[in-house]
Amino acid sequence: MKKGVTPAHANQDFALGKHMTIEYYDCDPAILTDADRMEKLFTDAAVQSGATVLGSNFHAFEPQGVSGFIIIAESHFSVHAWPEHDYAAVDIFTCGDSIDFEKAVNFLSAGMDAESVIISSVMNRGIISNNGVERLVPVFEDRTHIYALSWEKRFDSTQAWGLLASIDIYDSDPVLIRDEKYIRKFVTRLCQYLGMKSFGDCVVVNFGEDERVSGFSMTQFIETSLISGHFANQSNTVYLDIFSCKFFDPRNAAELAFSYFKGAHYRLQVALRH
Repeated sequence: MKKGVTPAHANQDFALGKHMTIEYYDCDPAILTDADRMEKLFTDAAVQSGATVLGSNFHAFEPQGVSGFIIIAESHFSVHAWPEHDYAAVDIFTCGDSIDFEKAVNFLSAGMDAESVIISSVMNRGIISNNGVERLVPVFEDRTHIYALSWEKRFDSTQAWGLLASIDIYDSDPVLIRDEKYIRKFVTRLCQYLGMKSFGDCVVVNFGEDERVSGFSMTQFIETSLISGHFANQSNTVYLDIFSCKFFDPRNAAELAFSYFKGAHYRLQVALRH
């Protein structure tokens, strides 16, 4: 070897582990709400990737959502799913080079029926040098983008004028959504929850001529704006919109509606209006 020439491998860093985070979008919400199915899927994904599975722990939340952990000899697979957004956040961590990350990512994508998959980060964890573990930060946070984990903080920090929550409740109880008195009772309860006065009567109209859109439609004026909804007979789906210039927690409102109409799962979309 010539003097002053460094071998190609001399400056290669060594890491104790590799950590990948993956975003799965537009997944099948029926899968994301099923803890047993998710546990089997993630166990199979770990095995397919070449990992040695040691154990697992999955939990179903009320009214919906799943978190789970697969312990492998090489480290772990983990997931947290939001069926209301058709989204799952997945972590894969390994302390060896025997795991096929691409195979695991693709297997999970097919299993959750995801339409879009983004590998959001790949981090080397625990960088080793001749002096031991280097105290390095694997990922530097982009300080130009700050994300709130509370809708109320987001509402206040952006000085929003209003908030719109659109809630879709699937496979609702067909008896309940065809009961006009029950719908009116729900609206009264929702107004109480929101802490807002209602103005005038709740208007409930039955559309029955066109089978595709048959069902009740509802409108209720409130002190800060409007609650509206449609209760579709064909699909047993509740489509609910709540608009208010006074803050309310959209997730709590969605879960209240979900429990009232006894759906299988729900989706939530939130928009701040300025």
